[in-house]
Amino acid sequence: MAVTPGYLHPLDKHLRLDRIPTLYCPGCGLGIGLGAMLRALDKRISEGVVDRNKVVWVGGIGCTARMAFYVSYDSAHVLHGRAIPFATGVKLANPELTLIVVGGDGDIAGIGGNHLLHAAKRNMDMITVMFTNFVYAMTGGQVAPTTPLGVRTTTTPHGNPEPPLNIIKVVASLNANYVARASVTTPHYIEQFFYRALGMKGFRFIEVVSTCPEVYGRHIGLRDPVEMYNELKKRVKYKPNPTIDEALIDWEKGIIIGEFMVRDNPSYLEIIRGLK
Repeated sequence: MAVTPGYLHPLDKHLRLDRIPTLYCPGCGLGIGLGAMLRALDKRISEGVVDRNKVVWVGGIGCTARMAFYVSYDSAHVLHGRAIPFATGVKLANPELTLIVVGGDGDIAGIGGNHLLHAAKRNMDMITVMFTNFVYAMTGGQVAPTTPLGVRTTTTPHGNPEPPLNIIKVVASLNANYVARASVTTPHYIEQFFYRALGMKGFRFIEVVSTCPEVYGRHIGLRDPVEMYNELKKRVKYKPNPTIDEALIDWEKGIIIGEFMVRDNPSYLEIIRGLK
Protein backbone atom coordinates (compact mmCIF):
# COMPACT_ATOMS: atom_id res chain seq x y z
CA MET A 1 0.00 0.00 0.00
CA ALA A 2 1.70 3.18 -1.17
CA VAL A 3 1.80 6.30 0.96
CA THR A 4 -0.24 9.12 -0.57
CA PRO A 5 1.78 12.33 -1.00
CA GLY A 6 1.26 14.59 1.99
CA TYR A 7 0.50 11.73 4.38
CA LEU A 8 2.85 9.97 6.79
CA HIS A 9 0.98 6.64 6.86
CA PRO A 10 -0.84 4.69 4.11
CA LEU A 11 -4.12 4.83 6.03
CA ASP A 12 -3.97 8.56 6.82
CA LYS A 13 -6.08 9.35 3.76
CA HIS A 14 -8.94 7.35 5.31
CA LEU A 15 -8.81 9.14 8.68
CA ARG A 16 -9.82 12.47 10.15
CA LEU A 17 -6.32 13.26 11.38
CA ASP A 18 -7.49 16.23 13.45
CA ARG A 19 -9.27 13.72 15.69
CA ILE A 20 -6.22 11.53 16.20
CA PRO A 21 -5.12 10.28 18.72
CA THR A 22 -8.33 8.45 19.56
CA LEU A 23 -9.90 8.29 23.01
CA TYR A 24 -9.37 4.52 23.17
CA CYS A 25 -7.70 3.14 26.31
CA PRO A 26 -4.23 1.55 26.23
CA GLY A 27 -4.60 -2.07 25.14
CA CYS A 28 -7.95 -1.55 23.43
CA GLY A 29 -8.29 -3.74 20.34
CA LEU A 30 -10.45 -1.32 18.36
CA GLY A 31 -7.53 0.44 16.66
CA ILE A 32 -6.25 -2.90 15.37
CA GLY A 33 -9.68 -3.72 14.01
CA LEU A 34 -10.20 -0.35 12.36
CA GLY A 35 -6.78 -0.52 10.72
CA ALA A 36 -7.56 -3.94 9.23
CA MET A 37 -10.92 -2.74 7.93
CA LEU A 38 -9.37 0.34 6.33
CA ARG A 39 -6.71 -1.77 4.58
CA ALA A 40 -9.46 -3.91 3.06
CA LEU A 41 -11.46 -0.84 2.08
CA ASP A 42 -8.38 0.72 0.49
CA LYS A 43 -7.92 -2.37 -1.67
CA ARG A 44 -11.53 -2.42 -2.82
CA ILE A 45 -11.37 1.27 -3.68
CA SER A 46 -8.16 0.81 -5.69
CA GLU A 47 -9.80 -2.09 -7.56
CA GLY A 48 -12.79 0.05 -8.47
CA VAL A 49 -15.19 -2.24 -6.60
CA VAL A 50 -16.08 0.48 -4.07
CA ASP A 51 -16.46 4.19 -4.83
CA ARG A 52 -14.78 6.17 -2.05
CA ASN A 53 -17.27 8.99 -2.48
CA LYS A 54 -20.20 6.64 -1.90
CA VAL A 55 -19.14 5.07 1.41
CA VAL A 56 -21.12 5.85 4.57
CA TRP A 57 -20.17 4.73 8.10
CA VAL A 58 -22.83 4.56 10.82
CA GLY A 59 -22.22 4.04 14.53
CA GLY A 60 -24.51 4.10 17.55
CA ILE A 61 -23.26 4.65 21.09
CA GLY A 62 -20.17 3.04 22.58
CA CYS A 63 -16.44 2.72 22.09
CA THR A 64 -16.69 0.82 18.80
CA ALA A 65 -19.35 3.13 17.41
CA ARG A 66 -16.89 6.01 17.75
CA MET A 67 -14.98 4.60 14.78
CA ALA A 68 -17.43 6.66 12.73
CA PHE A 69 -15.82 9.76 14.31
CA TYR A 70 -12.37 8.95 13.02
CA VAL A 71 -12.89 7.89 9.40
CA SER A 72 -12.70 10.48 6.64
CA TYR A 73 -16.01 9.51 5.07
CA ASP A 74 -19.61 10.59 5.34
CA SER A 75 -20.68 9.22 8.69
CA ALA A 76 -23.43 9.35 11.27
CA HIS A 77 -23.40 9.01 15.05
CA VAL A 78 -26.89 7.96 16.07
CA LEU A 79 -28.86 6.77 19.10
CA HIS A 80 -27.78 3.75 21.12
CA GLY A 81 -28.72 0.60 19.21
CA ARG A 82 -30.16 2.44 16.21
CA ALA A 83 -27.26 2.31 13.76
CA ILE A 84 -28.78 -0.49 11.65
CA PRO A 85 -32.20 1.14 11.08
CA PHE A 86 -30.50 4.45 10.32
CA ALA A 87 -28.24 2.72 7.79
CA THR A 88 -31.29 0.96 6.33
CA GLY A 89 -32.93 4.31 5.69
CA VAL A 90 -29.77 5.69 4.08
CA LYS A 91 -29.46 2.66 1.80
CA LEU A 92 -33.11 2.78 0.71
CA ALA A 93 -32.86 6.51 0.04
CA ASN A 94 -29.71 6.07 -2.06
CA PRO A 95 -29.08 2.44 -3.10
CA GLU A 96 -25.74 3.36 -4.72
CA LEU A 97 -24.13 3.93 -1.33
CA THR A 98 -21.97 1.39 0.50
CA LEU A 99 -23.16 1.19 4.12
CA ILE A 100 -20.83 0.15 6.93
CA VAL A 101 -22.27 -0.20 10.43
CA VAL A 102 -19.86 -0.46 13.39
CA GLY A 103 -20.77 -1.14 17.00
CA GLY A 104 -20.05 -3.13 20.11
CA ASP A 105 -21.87 -6.21 21.31
CA GLY A 106 -24.04 -4.15 23.64
CA ASP A 107 -24.95 -1.65 20.92
CA ILE A 108 -25.58 -4.20 18.14
CA ALA A 109 -26.73 -7.39 19.91
CA GLY A 110 -28.23 -5.86 23.05
CA ILE A 111 -29.98 -2.52 22.63
CA GLY A 112 -30.05 -2.91 18.84
CA GLY A 113 -30.72 -6.65 18.82
CA ASN A 114 -34.19 -6.40 17.30
CA HIS A 115 -32.88 -4.31 14.42
CA LEU A 116 -30.08 -6.82 13.83
CA LEU A 117 -32.59 -9.67 13.52
CA HIS A 118 -34.73 -7.90 10.96
CA ALA A 119 -31.80 -6.63 8.90
CA ALA A 120 -30.50 -10.19 8.67
CA LYS A 121 -33.98 -11.51 7.90
CA ARG A 122 -34.42 -9.00 5.09
CA ASN A 123 -30.87 -9.58 3.83
CA MET A 124 -30.52 -5.80 3.91
CA ASP A 125 -27.69 -4.43 1.77
CA MET A 126 -25.08 -3.39 4.35
CA ILE A 127 -22.06 -4.62 6.28
CA THR A 128 -22.30 -4.77 10.07
CA VAL A 129 -19.12 -5.26 12.07
CA MET A 130 -19.72 -6.02 15.75
CA PHE A 131 -16.77 -5.86 18.13
CA THR A 132 -17.33 -8.18 21.10
CA ASN A 133 -15.59 -7.33 24.35
CA PHE A 134 -18.17 -9.08 26.56
CA VAL A 135 -19.34 -6.03 28.50
CA TYR A 136 -20.87 -2.56 28.14
CA ALA A 137 -17.47 -0.94 28.40
CA MET A 138 -18.05 2.76 27.82
CA THR A 139 -21.20 3.07 29.93
CA GLY A 140 -19.93 1.53 33.17
CA GLY A 141 -19.13 -2.15 32.77
CA GLN A 142 -22.66 -3.54 32.87
CA VAL A 143 -23.46 -7.11 31.84
CA ALA A 144 -23.83 -7.52 28.05
CA PRO A 145 -25.63 -10.16 25.95
CA THR A 146 -22.25 -11.80 25.33
CA THR A 147 -20.91 -11.76 28.89
CA PRO A 148 -19.84 -15.31 29.80
CA LEU A 149 -21.74 -17.22 32.46
CA GLY A 150 -20.54 -16.48 35.97
CA VAL A 151 -18.50 -13.35 35.19
CA ARG A 152 -18.90 -10.50 37.66
CA THR A 153 -19.84 -7.12 36.22
CA THR A 154 -21.13 -3.91 37.77
CA THR A 155 -24.71 -5.18 37.36
CA THR A 156 -23.96 -8.83 38.18
CA PRO A 157 -21.78 -8.57 41.32
CA HIS A 158 -22.39 -12.24 42.15
CA GLY A 159 -21.65 -13.42 38.60
CA ASN A 160 -23.67 -13.39 35.39
CA PRO A 161 -26.57 -15.88 35.79
CA GLU A 162 -27.42 -15.90 32.07
CA PRO A 163 -25.77 -17.94 29.31
CA PRO A 164 -24.18 -15.68 26.65
CA LEU A 165 -25.86 -15.00 23.33
CA ASN A 166 -24.30 -16.88 20.41
CA ILE A 167 -24.66 -14.08 17.88
CA ILE A 168 -23.10 -16.06 15.01
CA LYS A 169 -25.73 -18.78 15.38
CA VAL A 170 -28.53 -16.21 15.60
CA VAL A 171 -27.56 -14.24 12.48
CA ALA A 172 -26.73 -17.36 10.46
CA SER A 173 -30.18 -18.80 11.23
CA LEU A 174 -31.78 -15.96 9.31
CA ASN A 175 -31.23 -14.76 5.74
CA ALA A 176 -27.81 -13.09 5.90
CA ASN A 177 -25.48 -13.74 2.99
CA TYR A 178 -22.28 -13.62 5.01
CA VAL A 179 -21.49 -14.46 8.63
CA ALA A 180 -17.90 -14.54 9.91
CA ARG A 181 -15.86 -14.11 13.06
CA ALA A 182 -12.31 -12.84 13.53
CA SER A 183 -10.27 -11.51 16.45
CA VAL A 184 -8.06 -8.49 17.05
CA THR A 185 -5.28 -11.05 17.60
CA THR A 186 -5.76 -12.07 13.93
CA PRO A 187 -6.02 -8.75 12.06
CA HIS A 188 -5.22 -10.45 8.75
CA TYR A 189 -8.52 -12.32 9.02
CA ILE A 190 -10.41 -9.13 9.86
CA GLU A 191 -8.96 -7.64 6.69
CA GLN A 192 -9.67 -10.76 4.64
CA PHE A 193 -13.28 -11.12 5.80
CA PHE A 194 -14.07 -7.42 5.46
CA TYR A 195 -12.50 -7.40 1.98
CA ARG A 196 -14.74 -10.30 0.97
CA ALA A 197 -17.83 -8.67 2.46
CA LEU A 198 -17.18 -5.46 0.51
CA GLY A 199 -17.49 -7.48 -2.71
CA MET A 200 -20.81 -9.09 -1.80
CA LYS A 201 -24.47 -8.06 -1.67
CA GLY A 202 -27.10 -8.41 1.01
CA PHE A 203 -26.53 -8.47 4.75
CA ARG A 204 -22.95 -9.19 5.75
CA PHE A 205 -22.09 -9.66 9.41
CA ILE A 206 -18.64 -9.91 10.98
CA GLU A 207 -18.05 -10.41 14.68
CA VAL A 208 -14.63 -9.35 15.94
CA VAL A 209 -13.58 -10.61 19.37
CA SER A 210 -11.68 -7.75 20.98
CA THR A 211 -9.71 -6.87 24.10
CA CYS A 212 -10.87 -4.44 26.78
CA PRO A 213 -8.37 -4.59 29.67
CA GLU A 214 -9.62 -1.36 31.20
CA VAL A 215 -13.14 -2.64 31.94
CA TYR A 216 -13.72 -6.30 31.06
CA GLY A 217 -10.14 -7.29 31.82
CA ARG A 218 -10.51 -5.89 35.31
CA HIS A 219 -13.53 -8.16 35.87
CA ILE A 220 -11.66 -11.33 34.89
CA GLY A 221 -8.24 -10.54 36.35
CA LEU A 222 -6.55 -9.53 33.09
CA ARG A 223 -6.02 -5.83 33.68
CA ASP A 224 -2.61 -5.78 31.98
CA PRO A 225 -3.11 -5.06 28.23
CA VAL A 226 -0.30 -7.34 27.02
CA GLU A 227 -1.41 -10.18 29.28
CA MET A 228 -5.01 -9.92 28.12
CA TYR A 229 -4.00 -9.83 24.47
CA ASN A 230 -1.79 -12.88 24.86
CA GLU A 231 -4.47 -14.81 26.74
CA LEU A 232 -7.01 -14.11 24.00
CA LYS A 233 -4.49 -15.06 21.33
CA LYS A 234 -3.98 -18.47 22.99
CA ARG A 235 -7.68 -19.21 22.80
CA VAL A 236 -8.43 -18.08 19.24
CA LYS A 237 -8.42 -20.89 16.72
CA TYR A 238 -8.96 -20.38 13.00
CA LYS A 239 -10.89 -23.08 11.17
CA PRO A 240 -11.75 -23.12 7.45
CA ASN A 241 -15.48 -23.57 6.91
CA PRO A 242 -16.45 -24.04 10.57
CA THR A 243 -19.93 -25.33 11.36
CA ILE A 244 -22.51 -23.18 13.11
CA ASP A 245 -22.36 -25.49 16.13
CA GLU A 246 -18.68 -24.54 16.51
CA ALA A 247 -19.54 -20.86 16.92
CA LEU A 248 -19.85 -20.98 20.71
CA ILE A 249 -17.40 -18.66 22.44
CA ASP A 250 -15.82 -20.65 25.25
CA TRP A 251 -12.89 -19.10 27.09
CA GLU A 252 -11.66 -22.50 28.28
CA LYS A 253 -12.27 -24.63 25.16
CA GLY A 254 -11.27 -21.97 22.66
CA ILE A 255 -12.87 -19.45 20.32
CA ILE A 256 -13.35 -20.63 16.75
CA ILE A 257 -12.98 -17.96 14.08
CA GLY A 258 -13.65 -18.26 10.36
CA GLU A 259 -16.37 -17.85 7.76
CA PHE A 260 -19.49 -19.57 9.08
CA MET A 261 -21.90 -18.68 6.27
CA VAL A 262 -21.29 -17.64 2.65
CA ARG A 263 -24.26 -17.61 0.28
CA ASP A 264 -25.81 -15.65 -2.54
CA ASN A 265 -29.44 -15.15 -1.56
CA PRO A 266 -31.32 -12.26 -3.23
CA SER A 267 -30.68 -9.05 -1.33
CA TYR A 268 -33.47 -6.83 -0.04
CA LEU A 269 -32.97 -4.28 -2.80
CA GLU A 270 -33.11 -6.99 -5.45
CA ILE A 271 -36.36 -8.28 -3.99
CA ILE A 272 -38.14 -4.93 -3.84
CA ARG A 273 -36.95 -4.03 -7.32
CA GLY A 274 -38.41 -7.30 -8.57
CA LEU A 275 -41.79 -6.44 -7.10
CA LYS A 276 -42.14 -3.29 -9.19
